[in-house]
This record gives sequence, C-alpha cells and structure tokens, in this order.
Amino acid sequence: MVKWIRDTTGRFPQRPHYASDELDQECENFITSFLKARHGAAQYPIETDDLAVLLEQETQELDLYADLSGEGEDVQGVTDFYPGAKPRVRIAKELSEASFRENRLRTTLTHELGHVKFHSFMWAMLGMQLSTGALREASPRCKRECILDAPRYDWMEWQAAYASGALLMPVSRLRQIVEQARVEMGAWSEISARTDVGGRLIKVVQDEFRVSADAARVRLAKRGYVVDRDAMPSLFDTNTS
Repeated sequence: MVKWIRDTTGRFPQRPHYASDELDQECENFITSFLKARHGAAQYPIETDDLAVLLEQETQELDLYADLSGEGEDVQGVTDFYPGAKPRVRIAKELSEASFRENRLRTTLTHELGHVKFHSFMWAMLGMQLSTGALREASPRCKRECILDAPRYDWMEWQAAYASGALLMPVSRLRQIVEQARVEMGAWSEISARTDVGGRLIKVVQDEFRVSADAARVRLAKRGYVVDRDAMPSLFDTNTS
C-alpha cells in the first residue's frame, strides 16, 4: 500500500513516499520477472536492448532519438504523463547515436523507467485535478546531473535516480558480489570510495553490471557499502524518499 505525504515541491497536493528497501525490492522483482519471461533467467549485465524493450512495453511510445534541445539545458530524458493513458518517453538522440555514451544511455533508460514504474499512477489518481499546463509542468525533464542522483527535496528525480541504480544493479546480486569481493580483499572495516580498496570494489560492480564508475560508486554509497564523503548529502540518507 502506497504511503502518501505532503508534496512540498508544489507539483501535487500529496506525493508517494517509498523507503529505499521498498524501491530495491520492487525494482528487483520488476526487472528479474521481465528477464525470466524474456530469456528464461535473470543474468547480468542486463543488455541495453532489453532495457529499451522493457521501457517500450511500459509506454505508449519510446523515442530513442529525440531532439530535446527545446526542453531545457542538458535535458537527457523526458517522461510525458497523461491521465488515463500510458506515458511517452523521449531520450536525447546523442545518447543513442554515440557508442561511447552507452553507459549514460543505460542509466537514462532506467531513470525514465523509474518514473514510469513509480509515478504513472499519480496521473490517473491526481491528474484530473490539474490543468493541462500544470500536467505538462509536472512531467519530469531529467537533466544529466540528476540521472544518477538528485537532492532529497526533488523527490520525483531522487526516486527515479534510485530506481535507475536498483534496476541495473539489483540488490540481491549486488549484495552477493560485494560480500565476495570483501572476503577476497580482506576488507572488513568501513570502506571509503576514495581509497584503493574502495576503487577496487567499485570496479568489481562496474564490470559485473556494465555501468560507469560513477553509477557503481553512487549505488554502493546509497546501499552503505562504501562511504563517499564528497557525495551530495542525499547519498547518506537511505531510509526514506
């Protein structure tokens, strides 16, 4: 059952609250069910094509080559919500056109999938209370700086960013490889992301899930496996969102 709290951003009268563990479990169930149905098993890293297919299934339209120049500076993904209909997702064309940006494409696809998975129902429940202009304004325009993480006060972007990491790096498999890596490295105390041991752990996660070093570091920090003193404060508050 969704817990509702007041929306201090002014988008809606109230908004959904998710505990981090709840987001992790929902994301793992969602992605593994899809992978098992499609391939018979959940294996990692998840293929980029699979991420696109899943997002396409959950939307009325997925545009991987969208011109988002009119949506604001550095916007890389947009999810347009509509009352009574599936959302439409647009991904900046430069992410799909350049192979060296595949990691950014993967995190953007899962970020927008987070919006679709956890926010679509709000337009069905609350959308009729808002004007067409307000509905468009409430639809998220996701900038590069918020794809991996966002400040807590921007709850919609924070939830989507957390979901991005949880979909690409499901919590059960992440826990397994972190525990194995800690045993192999003999690392039992607190691990700083900025040390050699922290860097090695980040590399293990990066290779296992085919994500960038930044994505691996943020995910590990949010789950409490590494401490990143230079990260934004939201990384250290994993109880509520």
